[in-house]
Amino acid sequence: MKIFVEIERLVLDGLPVNNRDSHLVRAAVERELTRLLAADRLPRELRSGGAAPRLRGPDITIGGKPAAIGNSIASAVHTSLAPNGGQRHE
Repeated sequence: MKIFVEIERLVLDGLPVNNRDSHLVRAAVERELTRLLAADRLPRELRSGGAAPRLRGPDITIGGKPAAIGNSIASAVHTSLAPNGGQRHE
């Protein structure tokens, strides 16, 4: 199974990341989310592909380097995709 994650737009409003490092956060989110999805069973709705205009994930604590921030965001997104991960779309 091939998994491809592309984030077209990632809004980083209020995060401790400057414009210069925002691409590092986005790349970390894509990389970590791909890893998490490959290691775990995909939700049925996403097995043949899909897109979500908005997800609501759990609250997270943000801090550290851009890669750590991206990993925290990816984990929250992964949780929101789980069948019992909470409200899927707003």
